[in-house]
Amino acid sequence: MPSANTIPDAPNHSLTPEYGAAKSYYPEESPGWHGYIEWEKYPEKKEEARKILEKYRFPPPPEFQFVPLPTTNPILEGVRWKQYHYALGDTLKNIPQESWDIVLKEKAKDMIHVLQFPYNGEPPRARLVQNVMTSNEDHFVRNHGGIPTIEEDAYQLDIGGLVNNPRRLTLAELKDEKLFPRQSNVVSIQCSGTRRIEQIREYAGDGDELINAPWGEGAIGTARWTGVSLKKVIKYCGGLKEGATDLEFLGADTYFKKGEVYNYAVSIPWRKVKRHECILAWEMNGKPLPKIHGYPLRAVVFGYIGARSCKWLYKINALSTPSPAPVQKKEYLYYTPQAGKQNVKYSNGFSIQDMPVSSAIMSPVNDDQIIHEGKITIKGWAYSGGGHFPIKVEVSGDGGSIWYEVPYQNLSPKYWFAWRLWEIDLPVDAEGWLELCVRTWDDALNTQPTFVRSAWNWDLHVTSSCHRIKVYSINRTRPATAKKLKIFEEKGVPFLPITRPAEWDLEDDEEYDAEMEKRHGRDPAE
Repeated sequence: MPSANTIPDAPNHSLTPEYGAAKSYYPEESPGWHGYIEWEKYPEKKEEARKILEKYRFPPPPEFQFVPLPTTNPILEGVRWKQYHYALGDTLKNIPQESWDIVLKEKAKDMIHVLQFPYNGEPPRARLVQNVMTSNEDHFVRNHGGIPTIEEDAYQLDIGGLVNNPRRLTLAELKDEKLFPRQSNVVSIQCSGTRRIEQIREYAGDGDELINAPWGEGAIGTARWTGVSLKKVIKYCGGLKEGATDLEFLGADTYFKKGEVYNYAVSIPWRKVKRHECILAWEMNGKPLPKIHGYPLRAVVFGYIGARSCKWLYKINALSTPSPAPVQKKEYLYYTPQAGKQNVKYSNGFSIQDMPVSSAIMSPVNDDQIIHEGKITIKGWAYSGGGHFPIKVEVSGDGGSIWYEVPYQNLSPKYWFAWRLWEIDLPVDAEGWLELCVRTWDDALNTQPTFVRSAWNWDLHVTSSCHRIKVYSINRTRPATAKKLKIFEEKGVPFLPITRPAEWDLEDDEEYDAEMEKRHGRDPAE
């Protein structure tokens, strides 16, 4: 693994060309757009890049499902993805290091770096639920390529395809309130891989060429996004031509799939845009978009899978079908439980759009050992996409037999397209290992599958089952427990962790003999 501050050059990772080093150089597309190569307009360029990549023997994706995850941070490195960029010449070869430098500058120092490149990262669990609005530094990131750096004065957005009047707009024009009224919304964005680690731990699935990152519970965040409604922009372009049904977004990052090279591209249906549920945002929590979150302009699609909220947006096409690009057509598909490597096809999965109802316990965390006074404080988040919102959260201390409703006073305010944070002092009498779990109900009375097995799917997306953690309960209200804890306190010895034995006997001989007499010894009388 690399150090926390550098990414080794790709050749150090066995980039082994069969025919010599790549000599092709793809110039940057235009001044002020660093790291951006236009692929979609030039089929011949894409074909040349395919032939270049074909000359190299790249390493296979890392195995991290049937073996323990590394304990490093970054957890996974993304060696092959770095090598793809290096192989295509000067414009892209330094993008992995430059992107990592941006991570170190813009994100919190203690982020969990799930994948170094392309960057996937989430914040520490407990901090994520301290505030309804996630700070820009803590907001999770799920990138599909390197981070292009685009100057605002050089920025332009092309609107084309099946629109009546195709246009090219600058950021200054988009910000001009005489042309476009400003729109600001509180919106949660969630990666469909949130809580994927739970599926991986129990039932392995597709490794994926890009790496299905082993996300925890932090691949979700909430911000106030400010920009302009895409519907207003389409109206400014004269509206859609007959037959237009979908809007395709193209991002300036470079994406790879099965040896081919692309610009990142996804789409959403026009019906979503008509409801003003997609904005073109240049501001995040009252500040300009960070580079890592799509500066200078990105799409924010309310209630949808995060992958549709395209970053570094440079082109919008109106189409008569969903985008044929691989991220839309071949990625982010949900399969039935009997679909797998033996029979899976793109056509037998369905596209993930609205995010289902889900929730997570963020404090305590798995394997915590908790000394308490008969109650354990539990905190977490709850979310439902597609314009639904969490109406009720329930927590269980026994794996799901008895449920306690979180008091409504302990739920954060309701938003149509954002999460609710919650907190409960759960009554707990039992000691030893307990299974805590949470489930959420939304305003349409949707709730969560009970177990991970019910939610498992080949691509390991949308882990929407009841979130479960195990904790060790030490109930100080029980006399025997209070007595034992007092001994540790008087000796000045930490009680935790439970796996560290005490350096003295559990009881003296006199106490032992008295107890054995009460119990009539260990063996039967006859």
